[in-house]
Parts: sequence; structure tokens; C-alpha cells
Amino acid sequence: MTMNKRFEACGSLVMLVAFMATMPACGSRQPIDDRVPPAHLEKAIALKAPFGDARLAPPEIVAAGKALYEGKGTCHLCHGMGGKGDGPANHMHANNPPRDFTDCAVQRDRDDGELFWIIKYGSTGTAMKGLIPSLLSEEEGWKVVAYLRTLCKWGEPPA
Repeated sequence: MTMNKRFEACGSLVMLVAFMATMPACGSRQPIDDRVPPAHLEKAIALKAPFGDARLAPPEIVAAGKALYEGKGTCHLCHGMGGKGDGPANHMHANNPPRDFTDCAVQRDRDDGELFWIIKYGSTGTAMKGLIPSLLSEEEGWKVVAYLRTLCKWGEPPA
């Protein structure tokens, strides 16, 4: 092997090691990680829907939330029609994929206010932008939260 080839091989190896060492810093978030910044978490948790606990929302509120999710709110483009995070635009979010709302661990570990906060303000470091007031009103945002709460089928085995 010539000296130039050795330098090329060594340089390539150094570049590969440097690239691999930086990967954890660029890695994706775990699906269960909080997306509300710690400085805002207490405020987010304190937010309450005008109709009470979103898990207990009346069917007409849930139906309105579903219509907003699939229409005006454009949520389905990233999160998919079934809320699994498999919408037609999800491929654009490889490092921080859209949340899978059918994951009951996500549903269990998030307060209604946290979900609403993300709809309102977005999620830093992801493609999720704030939708209130640009696309949705606060009332509509809460209806979407009520619909999201129906996507985890408590007590049913995962699909």
C-alpha cells in the first residue's frame, strides 16, 4: 500500500470515528420523552379543558376533535389518520418522528395540559409547530386533545 493510500485510509477512518462520536448528540428523542420544555411544564400541567377531563369528554366533543384532527388542524399529515405517527409527511421527521398517540404509555404519562401546550406552542426541535391561533382556536385545540385521548385503547392488546 502506498503512503497516499495509507493516509486516505487513515483519514477516512478518523472521519468515520468523528462522525460516529457525534451521532448521540444528533439522535432522535425517545417516543415517550417530554416535549414541553421543563421551564413550562408546571404551567402546561395546570391547563384544563373547558369541558373537564379530556378522557371523559362527551361524544360530540370527541367527534368535533376528530374532524379538526383530520381536516382544519392538518394533524393527520404527520400523525396519520389513526394517530400512529405514520402520516404521509412522517418521512420528513426521521430524527424526531411524530408522536404515536395510540401508545398508551404516552397517553398515561401526559396530562391534558401537556398535549394542549404542544398543540398551542409546538415542540422545539421537531417539525411540530404551534397551531393556536394560526389554524385553531383554543377551544378547537382542546377538542383535538379530547379526540387524541380516544386513540389509546386501554385494556386492549397493541395492534
